[in-house]
Amino acid sequence: MTRGSIAFIDDEPQLCAAAADWLEASGFEVETFTDAALALARIDPSRCDCVVTDLRMPGLDGQEVLARLRVADPDLPVILLSGHGDVPVAVEAMRMGAHDFLEKPYGAEHLVEVLDRAVELRRVRREARTARWSDLASARLEGRLIGASPAIAALRQMVQDLSDVAVDLLIRGETGSGKEELARAFHDFSRRARRPFVAIHCAGLPEVQFETELFGHERGYLSGTAAARIGKLEHASGGTVFFNEIETMPLSLQSRLLRAMQERGVERLGSNALRPVDLRIMAATRVDLPAEVAAGRFRADLYYRLSPVTLDLPPLRDRTEDIPLLFMRFAEEAAARFGRPVPALREADLRALRGHRWPGNMGELKAAAERAVLGLRPGPQAAEAEPLPLPDRIARIEAGLIAEALEECGGSSALAAERLGIPRRTLNEKIARYGLRDG
Repeated sequence: MTRGSIAFIDDEPQLCAAAADWLEASGFEVETFTDAALALARIDPSRCDCVVTDLRMPGLDGQEVLARLRVADPDLPVILLSGHGDVPVAVEAMRMGAHDFLEKPYGAEHLVEVLDRAVELRRVRREARTARWSDLASARLEGRLIGASPAIAALRQMVQDLSDVAVDLLIRGETGSGKEELARAFHDFSRRARRPFVAIHCAGLPEVQFETELFGHERGYLSGTAAARIGKLEHASGGTVFFNEIETMPLSLQSRLLRAMQERGVERLGSNALRPVDLRIMAATRVDLPAEVAAGRFRADLYYRLSPVTLDLPPLRDRTEDIPLLFMRFAEEAAARFGRPVPALREADLRALRGHRWPGNMGELKAAAERAVLGLRPGPQAAEAEPLPLPDRIARIEAGLIAEALEECGGSSALAAERLGIPRRTLNEKIARYGLRDG
């Protein structure tokens, strides 16, 4: 078993080789880099226990490496190596979140001791994060992504597994199926939760306005503008940007978005300066994006960039077991808002809820719950392929009344018959005819 996985960054190849020899002999797993930019591109925070970096290097210095790693994973310990004259700078880096610093030349055994403490801290933080999920966040997540269906349970697990992984996401689902709520869950249960979640609805905005909203502009670029404006991508740095209906984004803007994702930087309109941004991109679509790519309406390279992780959010009609739970959640919210009691769901209501196709998905279900709270309509009617004959309609109404009476009487057919004003034998015959009692 390895003593810990270490990334070692120093522009001196001989120092890297010596450190690797000693640390590997001491039981560590070591990867060395003489180029800090290359190191940042290759270090995977989920697999690394500690980073050791020199403070003075050409190009990116140790402070910049520390700052970028703190954004990628604030829990990843970073140890700085500094010369004697750099001690004040190293102390300042400690205030920025560095785990420790060693003054060159350092003792090899002392380096091992410092690394052991850093790796142990990393292990404790990982265990604390796991405990946080199991003890605290799981219940909150179930309250956000409501449902007992296997599909929703799998999506909740994906949120737990990937919320803190720096990977972009593509969410597929029908209009109203809850794509934005799923994206918000990924954001709210990640380390990015304290930074903005910016939702951008791609449909309906003119291309010029869309470009300005996305990238911002410099002072005077647009007539009548006396000040520069920060675009939504720049504003959301450190957080998450969610593109809804991304298939409607103009092709010219798709290319600009792709460049921003690749470079993790934006250029305001009227400027040549690339401004670095730290973003997680999530996108949602209700269409078949590969088909849009084949038709030339969507860039293939942007699709491949967005789709390393693709999540499918099923419509309500494909998870009928979740509909009563969602209906009651919407009813409780509406009752609190309107100052009305929460209506009770009867057996007939449950059958109607499960039987309806819900083409409007969440929006339609929420509207039905609000109507029920207001007493305007008890619930949706099950969708019919064609109008039923009158005798069948009467039978359906009769079956609903009998089921309601049985429920109110605790399943007693004698009490239900008395309440309905019919002989008990007649009631039992109707119960059997309509299949209202199991067994």
